[in-house]
Amino acid sequence: MARNLRIGFLLFVLLAVAQGAWIARGRTADWKEPLRVVIYPINGDGSTASDRYIQSLPRDSFEPMVVFMREQARDYGLPLRSPIEVYVAPRVDALPPEPPRGGSALSNISWSLQLRFWAWRHDGYSGPKAHVRMFVKYFAPLRDARLPHSVGLREGLIGVVNAFASAEMAGSNQIVIAHELLHTFGATDKYDPATNQPLFPDGYSQPNASPLFPQSHGEIMAGRVPLSRSSAETPDSLDETVIGARTAREINWLK
Repeated sequence: MARNLRIGFLLFVLLAVAQGAWIARGRTADWKEPLRVVIYPINGDGSTASDRYIQSLPRDSFEPMVVFMREQARDYGLPLRSPIEVYVAPRVDALPPEPPRGGSALSNISWSLQLRFWAWRHDGYSGPKAHVRMFVKYFAPLRDARLPHSVGLREGLIGVVNAFASAEMAGSNQIVIAHELLHTFGATDKYDPATNQPLFPDGYSQPNASPLFPQSHGEIMAGRVPLSRSSAETPDSLDETVIGARTAREINWLK
């Protein structure tokens, strides 16, 4: 009986979460009002350095992302002053469930449900109700450190981002957060997963440029600025990226 009650309760919670996500997804399709994006900082490695960085985050830490989205939306004629509003929640003192590595479709679905339930349990934000929740795990910037892959889920409008706890890396952190945020809106990757090279033409900010190389900016969903057919560099900030035409169509900014 107790087990059945627990299962029934979990199903009720997941149904409520799914209903809220369905309503929020409708808002991302029509863009009639700004979407509220809430950032939840997490100490990803339990280090003192990450703690200090999270505690020192200024209130306007994520304003560059708001400006980027506003400018890109204006270029596509979106009838909103700003497509997103960003808020910062108190630090979350728990780690989200890790995504399966090379898992089956069933294991990915199971993880997605676990993540949404975890997010519901650890949502201590008391401000305006979030349309999209981005959990940002910060790690101390050790030499040659490589962070796990970040994820953004359209189902549930939730993201888990791995970032460096460093002011010098704030620009690149914002690129990753914006990239995963656009995934929650329906954008797809524009790079070759085998080489990490931007895919032509959708992964190029200026696919019709002559000469084609070097490109001046990177397409946000490609993540890099193409310098030649076989080389690309990582941009330092959102100022060096744009939302390309195909991404704009995917998020319903362009017909």
